[in-house]
Amino acid sequence: MADKHLSTQFDAELNSVSSRVMELGGLVESQIRKAIYALAQFSTEVADEVEQTEQRVNAMEVEIDRELASIIGRRQPTARDLRLLLAISKTTANLERVGDESAKIARMAKSIAESGAARQLPTLDLRVSADLASGLLRKALDAFARLDTAAAVSILKEDDLIDREFDGFLRKLITYMMEDPRTISASLDLLFLAKAIERIGDHAKNIAEFIIYIVKGADVRHVSLAQVESAVQ
Repeated sequence: MADKHLSTQFDAELNSVSSRVMELGGLVESQIRKAIYALAQFSTEVADEVEQTEQRVNAMEVEIDRELASIIGRRQPTARDLRLLLAISKTTANLERVGDESAKIARMAKSIAESGAARQLPTLDLRVSADLASGLLRKALDAFARLDTAAAVSILKEDDLIDREFDGFLRKLITYMMEDPRTISASLDLLFLAKAIERIGDHAKNIAEFIIYIVKGADVRHVSLAQVESAVQ
């Protein structure tokens, strides 16, 4: 009976910390949406909101890590439970970094709005990429909540699309800079933004890889997609 009680308590603690991760994920998703809006509308006010949220995101990461350390120290979990806690820690770190990237986008959007630079360049392409990255993160969080390995594999495939969007955008900016050297400075600003968006996609991909690690015990960070699909079968 005592063992069952301890098990129930442990499950409650796991559910609690998992809920906190989902709460953090929701906060970061809101950051991304606002950062994209700030970029699309050149809104300094919304950009300021994104930057202010960064402190809350950082504080939540610290709180979750403290809670994880307490659970591991008291419960000394093994096997899948330990993998889950480690993956939650890494997911939290990736979400915090997504918050950082969102804040970068907001700061650059504010700079563009204040200077008027880059408004004639292909910013619409960035908004498309940003929507893709935001959607991918949302899918990753949903898959994490359900520990859905099939969805995780799908996310890994979709990340390639964001990478291709970045490569295409880079080529377009190079063309602008070659045709008009006066656009070089503004083009570099947009390249900085594009890289931040690509990194958001990378963090979503990381979370998908953690799902496979939890469920299958397989580290698929540096293997081919075919090997990933084999691992989850």
